[in-house]
Amino acid sequence: MTTPSKMQQLDVQRIRADFPVLDVEVRPGVPLVYLDSTATSQKPVSVIEAMNNYYRTQNANIHRGVHALAEKSTADYEAVRGKVAKFIGAAKGKQIIFTRNTTESINLVAFTWGRANLNKGDVVVLTEMEHHGNLVPWQMLATEKGIQLEFIPVGEDGLLDMDAYAVLMEKKPKLVSFTQMSNVLGTITPAAEIIRMAHDAGAVTLMDAAQGVPHLPTDVTELDVDFIAFSSHKMLGPTGLGILYGKEAILNEMPPFLGGGDMIKRVELSGFTYKEPPHKFEAGTPAIAEVIGLGAAIDYLEAIGMEAIFAHDHELTGYALERLEEVPGVWVFGPTIEHKSANAAFTFEGVHPHDVAEILNRAGVAVRAGHHCAQPVHQKFGITSTTRASFYLYNTKEEVDQLIEALYQVKEIFG
Repeated sequence: MTTPSKMQQLDVQRIRADFPVLDVEVRPGVPLVYLDSTATSQKPVSVIEAMNNYYRTQNANIHRGVHALAEKSTADYEAVRGKVAKFIGAAKGKQIIFTRNTTESINLVAFTWGRANLNKGDVVVLTEMEHHGNLVPWQMLATEKGIQLEFIPVGEDGLLDMDAYAVLMEKKPKLVSFTQMSNVLGTITPAAEIIRMAHDAGAVTLMDAAQGVPHLPTDVTELDVDFIAFSSHKMLGPTGLGILYGKEAILNEMPPFLGGGDMIKRVELSGFTYKEPPHKFEAGTPAIAEVIGLGAAIDYLEAIGMEAIFAHDHELTGYALERLEEVPGVWVFGPTIEHKSANAAFTFEGVHPHDVAEILNRAGVAVRAGHHCAQPVHQKFGITSTTRASFYLYNTKEEVDQLIEALYQVKEIFG
């Protein structure tokens, strides 16, 4: 991958002023140092106010009413669909489907496209670094339909073994589903190459972009990917909202995922007919306020620029890796900074990750400990869990320094 330019500098202090939670003290005199954005990002005032304004001034259901509030809410909701499409380089808003989260988006593909197109003996290729959300749905489908799951190995360097991937392509898989950026290792995968090789082998591609889209400039048309899935809450937007992008021809052929109101053209006791995408995949009342909040989050990210955000996150992660190397007993997992961004998952010799996280918490430093919904990649490295610090556009080198100071407290307590 290309190392981002260091000339792109964010005004982080100005950005931080837009995030009220960053002024919180976890205890009197102990300010919050939030290093858990890989789990969920914080929200700027503009996102909070967009949702607040919806509930205060225009709360109404969409696609049904003809009164002023319903029409305003419908227009605002559908405008965000187009905004998401532009943000990821999609050709049309109708290629954007709103779900509850990345996991539901992947399940939608597995249980509509997958059920319709995968049969006993067909090969689906994943990677060993997948989040459970891009693993369990395919395991469930494998149990149901007898498909065969194969995995691109992860090397000790935290990178995918692309030579092994080339061999897997000789099996002529029907689907290749992979993460854009690992939520544990921070590895940025060679997405364009993975997709090209998959298409050459005749496979459909799905990219889990939950970690990628918030941090990396992402253009689905340039990548030529068939599906991508990501979440609002990891890119400054509200929780409870996921996004699925799909190529128009594939979405047209897929059956609906859920049945009910709003996804139908006509219902009789003897049967029903459904709408065209995206509406045939959005049964029932959607997360209207959350979609409006996502629109404000995209506005915020675009005003700063994804190239600048990528450069900041990349530089800050590199600084964190350098500082973590100074702490005796700390072992960081994943590749070197040339292939990594946004997080650092590590173990501390002789100390359980949860104990590390609790001592950091006492110092006001919020990190995550556990298997991060990615048990197989931990097993790959012979461990059960890690402590993970993760970074975003509102984090600073001074906060990384506070993380390191707190880790020395861990060493002091546990000797």
